[in-house]
Amino acid sequence: MIKAIISVIAFLVLAPFVGGLLAGFERKLAAKMQRRVGPPVLQPFYDVGKLFQKENMAPTRFQDFYVILFVVFIIASGVIFFMGGDLLLVIFTLTIGAAFLIIAAYSSNSPYAEEGAERELLSMMAYEPMVLLTVIGFYMFTGSFKVSDIMAGNAMPFLPMIGLFVGWVFILTLKFRKSPFDLSMSHHAHQELVRGMTTEFVGRTMGWVEISHWYENVFLLGFVFLFFANGTAYGWIIGIVVAILTYFFEVFIDNCFARMKWQFAFKSAWIIAIVLGVVNLFVLQLCFMN
Repeated sequence: MIKAIISVIAFLVLAPFVGGLLAGFERKLAAKMQRRVGPPVLQPFYDVGKLFQKENMAPTRFQDFYVILFVVFIIASGVIFFMGGDLLLVIFTLTIGAAFLIIAAYSSNSPYAEEGAERELLSMMAYEPMVLLTVIGFYMFTGSFKVSDIMAGNAMPFLPMIGLFVGWVFILTLKFRKSPFDLSMSHHAHQELVRGMTTEFVGRTMGWVEISHWYENVFLLGFVFLFFANGTAYGWIIGIVVAILTYFFEVFIDNCFARMKWQFAFKSAWIIAIVLGVVNLFVLQLCFMN
């Protein structure tokens, strides 16, 4: 219990700093790839600080309420994960949080935000099967849905679940909203969606959305870490290193591809889920469930 409480406190305190630093290094790496100097690593913190100093204006009185619920559920999903809770509860909580962000976008009555919300719904339909298959894979390998049991296991899940790992890395492009799948919320305003779902978010509202993304990124990389957890310090080191490398691999992909149509994102995510995810589950069934 004490260990779980310490893990939760560490997540609540450290996750936004780690997420902000990752965002800062992401900008720096992207700038180097484009032969620019780029902003300082701490620029994301400066940007969020400026957002909280701006006047908070919302097109409707309900928008901020839905955004607050989004932030609460995103943080709650990370809390459940890092306290060693049930993975099914984690993904259900995460999905509810994403739904509240979509509702917030719809409530703004902006055509750009509504279009972004519709694309976010399509993104959820694309990546959710792989998320569920990954959770089922962890259960089939360890016999438990609890994160604490998975981390305490004696065997590293990576090789037996390598198909699910590749599929998880693939859908992270959708979850991180990186090109070629930044369908609903582009980093750049000079495109057909402006800023998509967050077009009408300003001031503290946008600041909380950015902070929640930092929490969410750290939590999603925690799933990458789980593939290498085997109850030893060796597994911890490998898991953390691979999680960081995975994040910057997504940054590399983001800077190498233009956005593709939602049809391609949907089809490719489902093909990956069926080919890699389902086949990997059959292998786990044959090797570990008999």
